[in-house]
Amino acid sequence: MKTGLVAFFAALLLLCENGSDVQGLFVPSSTPIGTTFTGVKSLSSSVLELRGGAKKRGSSIKPAKTVTGKKKVGDKLKAEKQSPVSKLLENYRKVLPYTRAYITAIGVCTLLGVVLGEELSQSILALDPLRTLAGGEIWRFFTAASYLGTPSVTWLLDSYYLLQYGSSLEQAYGAAQYVVFLFSQLAILSILSILFGQPFFARSMITAMLHVLSRAMPKQQVRWLIFTVPYWSLPYGLMATDVLQAQSAGAAVPHILGIISGHFFHFHRFIWPKVGGEDWLKAPAFLSKYVDPAPRADAAKESVSRALKSRRKGKGKKLGL
Repeated sequence: MKTGLVAFFAALLLLCENGSDVQGLFVPSSTPIGTTFTGVKSLSSSVLELRGGAKKRGSSIKPAKTVTGKKKVGDKLKAEKQSPVSKLLENYRKVLPYTRAYITAIGVCTLLGVVLGEELSQSILALDPLRTLAGGEIWRFFTAASYLGTPSVTWLLDSYYLLQYGSSLEQAYGAAQYVVFLFSQLAILSILSILFGQPFFARSMITAMLHVLSRAMPKQQVRWLIFTVPYWSLPYGLMATDVLQAQSAGAAVPHILGIISGHFFHFHRFIWPKVGGEDWLKAPAFLSKYVDPAPRADAAKESVSRALKSRRKGKGKKLGL
């Protein structure tokens, strides 16, 4: 069983690196069209990277060669000796930090489901209002957002979508804004899930991510299965797929909750401020300072610059005096 679980994670991360035909189900069919709204860094290109992953770039490091100009034999042997586990860890490290943390939480909850069994793990991880609020079991807010069930094909696809959409959002908005998005969705979906009796809402988080991405370019033409549809309809296509697969209308509930919570974030972050409302979902400056790598680098450069400017030049003295 453990071997099967490792195989699922390996397949997930290898899909992320190499791209997959799965992406053809829910991805744009044209090239990037540029940034759609202010405050978002290269959102269009980040969204459209869902089509086939990041473009491969040639390495700037030239391969080692002998004096005669031929490649060293050891380089080829070293490349061939790279184990699947090393490849898995390498792909894992390439994932953006907060998406990687979320994927790790998914993996931990999945492992608990495998070890403890589905029934016992659900009793420990599910969002039970009485045990969460009255019993003080606060961890249930986080585990309910991180449990996708035991390993299966559905689990693999959901994890893949979370990895792709989460990485695109984190790259587009920046780490600080992505953290605000995650916690806002955690709060809203916790309330909605309690009201609608949903013990887990990880699938709702995935739909919320897709909805926010799709609202950036609502009229962009994308592929869904064998159809070409507007991007705004993609979350509904994902919902229809789950309903048909489960043969039950109840499978639409997590997606509906995700669309509601995702639209709440999109409206209050990008629409409400344009009509004079307060931009209260914008990442605060202190959070950007500590979690975004670019602001940290700028702050370090500014600190060094101030230190250099504050240095006073002393008066020189001639030797021997």
